[in-house]
Amino acid sequence: MFPMTPIATALALLFCSAAVAATTNGNTMPRSLLAQAKGLPAEFEEHFFDVPLAVRVERDQQFLGEAMVVLSRDDRVTLLELTDTRDSEVKAPEREALAAWLKQGVPLGACSANCPANLLAVHYNLENSLVSLVTENAERDDKPQAYYEQPDGGSTGLIVRNQLNLNGGQDQPLGGRYGLEASSSLGNWTQSVNLQLARLGGLDDQLYHAVHELYTQRELQGTFLRLGYFMPNSEGLSRQPRSFGSSPDTAFGVMYGSSDSLAIDNPKPSVYPIYVTANRLGSVEIYRNGLLINTQPVPAGLQTLDTRPLPGGIYEVEVRLIEDGQITSTTQELVYKPNNWRNHDERWRYNVFAGRESKLLSNWEEQADGAMSAGAALNYLLHPRVVLGLSARQVREQLQYGSSVDWTVANNASVFANVYQTEDHGTGVDLQALYSYGLGTVVASHNRSWLDTRNTYETLPDGTRIRQRNVFTGETSNSSLSLTHRLNNRTSLNGRVSHSEGNVEGVGLDLGWTQRGNLFGSDANWRFTVFDRPASTSSGDKRNRGVDLSVSLALGGPGEQISGSIGSRTSRDGGRDHNASLTYRKDLQDFILQSVSATAIADTYGVGISGTTNFMTDTVLGDAFAQRSSYSGDITGGLNLDSTFAVGGQKMVLTSQHQGRGAGMIIDVESDVDDIALRADDLSGGSTALRAGRNFVPITAYRSGSVSFDFEGNHVPAANIQPPRMSYHLNKGGVAYRKVQVMKTVTVLGRLIDPQGHPLKGHHIINHASRGVSEVDGFFSMEMNAGSPTLQVRRGEQLLCQFRLDTRNARIEQDVLMIGDLRCTPDTLADNSFEAQTAG
Repeated sequence: MFPMTPIATALALLFCSAAVAATTNGNTMPRSLLAQAKGLPAEFEEHFFDVPLAVRVERDQQFLGEAMVVLSRDDRVTLLELTDTRDSEVKAPEREALAAWLKQGVPLGACSANCPANLLAVHYNLENSLVSLVTENAERDDKPQAYYEQPDGGSTGLIVRNQLNLNGGQDQPLGGRYGLEASSSLGNWTQSVNLQLARLGGLDDQLYHAVHELYTQRELQGTFLRLGYFMPNSEGLSRQPRSFGSSPDTAFGVMYGSSDSLAIDNPKPSVYPIYVTANRLGSVEIYRNGLLINTQPVPAGLQTLDTRPLPGGIYEVEVRLIEDGQITSTTQELVYKPNNWRNHDERWRYNVFAGRESKLLSNWEEQADGAMSAGAALNYLLHPRVVLGLSARQVREQLQYGSSVDWTVANNASVFANVYQTEDHGTGVDLQALYSYGLGTVVASHNRSWLDTRNTYETLPDGTRIRQRNVFTGETSNSSLSLTHRLNNRTSLNGRVSHSEGNVEGVGLDLGWTQRGNLFGSDANWRFTVFDRPASTSSGDKRNRGVDLSVSLALGGPGEQISGSIGSRTSRDGGRDHNASLTYRKDLQDFILQSVSATAIADTYGVGISGTTNFMTDTVLGDAFAQRSSYSGDITGGLNLDSTFAVGGQKMVLTSQHQGRGAGMIIDVESDVDDIALRADDLSGGSTALRAGRNFVPITAYRSGSVSFDFEGNHVPAANIQPPRMSYHLNKGGVAYRKVQVMKTVTVLGRLIDPQGHPLKGHHIINHASRGVSEVDGFFSMEMNAGSPTLQVRRGEQLLCQFRLDTRNARIEQDVLMIGDLRCTPDTLADNSFEAQTAG
């Protein structure tokens, strides 16, 4: 920041009187700086020109920022820096473009050459220290844009996400999935590729492969056009009506629809939680369209799954519960992670497609091929709180119909309902309701199906897929009611009652009490549960009844926790199974392993153990778990890996950063500071840690924005970041390349004099790291690149002299380098050893 001199501060008292006199003049044309300063005492005038002054900058009467500028007698204004832009509503890229132009030094009055952003004129008003920028849009209505403008000339880049999910054990052959999701940008078209390799495990040891997406898409204002090979899914809709029966296969054709609600992966959980009830320590596999998308360990008891890693949207998944290496239950669940409806003036959301059912590089026998396929889906915003949905499509020569209503009854209550039917398969209804009442939440769900499964397949516990042997033509239903109630800030109650008909029969009941307190001087969480659940194979086909008491303690340093439990349940042979467990968890900092945990379990059958870890390197992010069954002694485990490969600006990077916002930026950090740690903050949301070398920063596609750079932590080194921020504007799949330099700096204090020893004021002193302006007495203070101790002195566009400083022999006081007098003479320009200097 450039400090104002005391005399410059006093000028504000005289500005008003000078301005009052100006208002009596009938001339309404902007006056020159000399004319505005006329009447000021001579001793004040020299503190008005060619010295740093604090001003307010506006564009079309819209606040741009507080700034420090230098005014010269030839009616020029030069921006030194914007000091405060927090209350500015001008977009960062536009503000930065104007700031860069003003830093060059521009004449006041009408703009005649190199005018940025439709600029017409620049004016300075002495009365209120205001620099005004006038553009062609000055008298136009400031109507917000309905759509983001695409970047001029489009963008280029390639982003490839690689996912690997594995699960298996001693007597459970390895199964898993490898998924490749790629997006690229060529001009204003975006290309997408989705390739899957899967092994089901069990007796089926075949490696299945298929390409699910290979298309190009063009974003238009409010709509999109897709050409190629794709899955006709819920693109463009805010609420997807649920369908019944076979999932839509891939089609080769064309798709058109709304585009302001394109599905984007996000870390938000599903609005309606997904429950599983494990009788013993086990794991869960989550499948979408027959493909494994996530696996996670689950302890015994009623548990909610972590749905944050799952993709956004509204869709159905198959949840498989595996205990002791065997699939003990398989349920169909609904993931409900809708995107918000953004524009209430446009009440319709839709998509339509037509093409030929086909399979590309696929060996899935059940994937249709050859038949024509078409469909349409739409949403209608009946009311700001009510969204209706309707869909119809032909899949495998069968017609599927779906309808839905999403009703936000009140700010604390919502209902989502579906009715759907498929020819030769069945009819189903689904209802989800959520109510929050301040101290708690109530979630209710009910689904009922009238099925004909003669043309469906089943998966055996060993993973083999066969045609349904016991044809089922009948009715199935699942209903549940969950309640969470807080008694106070430390105590809460929860309960869930469920009822099932069909494959699983009976009523289930879970009641829990949770208490936060203190034990042995550490924070503790207590939980007591009573349950009575329907019979299953893991409880000897008898009802599973029991109790469970658990406690967790925060021990030792931050991120360290120990927990234990004791309880009783129904054993695998129908008897009593008394059990106990002990778990230790540790969160790690600045290490490849982000967290580790270990669990020991003792029950009627023996001792079981399990361990989990989350890890992250520069190139891969993942988690892993391993379990040893106390019943069989078998060891099972799972592994999830995620990595992103990006190419842009003729550079490439392999990173663990997930590009969830559609585009990215490859950034090379060059630093002469050891172990530098930076932070890149995207003004559109998100922050990424940077290290010396190559980095990847996810950024938001289609929106023009900027990324600012700062030092991580509270102990900031004496260094300068150049540039401090960078702008971007990319399409989906686009990747930009930038370079950031971190230079050691030192504060320099000196005085600039002419050959006769007189002080030189209003001269710009420039170094790689920053720039300064000499005061009336010739003194200046600025940051200088410690590795390049050279200074340039300029007046306007003229280079007057340059210096190479001897920092080793200079005097240092309180971390300030005192360099004394610098005599500016033309002969310093004859030194050819100087490198070209640029403004910081």
